[in-house]
Amino acid sequence: MNATDISAIDFKIDMLDPGLPSRLLEQAITFGSVHGIRIIVAILILILGRLIAKQISSLIGKVMNKAKVDEILVSFIKAISYYTLLAAFVVAAMGQAGINVTSFLAVLGAAGLAVGLALKDTLSNFAAGVMLILLRLFKKGDLVTVAGTSGTVQELSAFYTMLSTPDNQKVIVPNSSILQAVIVNTTANNRRRIDLVIGIGYEDDIIKAKELVSRTLAAETRLLKDPAPFIGVGELGASSVDIYIRPWVRTPDYWATRCELLEKIKVAFDEAGISIPYPQTDIHLHNDVEE
Repeated sequence: MNATDISAIDFKIDMLDPGLPSRLLEQAITFGSVHGIRIIVAILILILGRLIAKQISSLIGKVMNKAKVDEILVSFIKAISYYTLLAAFVVAAMGQAGINVTSFLAVLGAAGLAVGLALKDTLSNFAAGVMLILLRLFKKGDLVTVAGTSGTVQELSAFYTMLSTPDNQKVIVPNSSILQAVIVNTTANNRRRIDLVIGIGYEDDIIKAKELVSRTLAAETRLLKDPAPFIGVGELGASSVDIYIRPWVRTPDYWATRCELLEKIKVAFDEAGISIPYPQTDIHLHNDVEE
């Protein structure tokens, strides 16, 4: 009989010992008397720490809102402050419970490195999100074009940006894709220039066409007086004389004003007999008959 068989027999004998339950109970009471208070204090630290972290992050949010800081930045700072404070209280509770915090942090650091290598794309999105929030390239409600997608910003989180397209689709764009591409913020400024190109025929009166455009612009109350609108011949095209029209308007009025201007200019040209040519091709047929 070897040592393993002897140990197994001794274990079975111990399990049959009628005094085993009482000894286990005594050991549990001893452990509880020695470590119970520390564990209870550690649990209280966790509970109170969570409440304190929540209150402090909420206070930070109120102060930033009172200072009229952007809503996206407020949300991000609140989340960072909350989880940072909570992590500090967790470490304190572990130390109170008798856990070797130094060893635990070393293991956690090694595990964090492995997780970081596995989730490098996610961490890249996080780093890009932090940069976007700190640089404040756009805010909630802005109309932007990012990573080839246009829409209104609904949410900017640490990992992604949520857009609402003009046809009411929800588009989620990874932050790393945004930071690596061109960002166009359409509503960043409070005024925009409307760029129109209206072509007229070579046989039409250019001066008369410009006067009609000028009267149409003057009748539109949504256009800004400063800067003054520009009207001039921009190009002599293949089939038309192109008139460039450059009025300025408040950003929220851009699309409505642009569409109405196009319609009013077309009606004014039709009433004045000024044509708006379109590309066309003349085909000449030659009937060559040999006699």
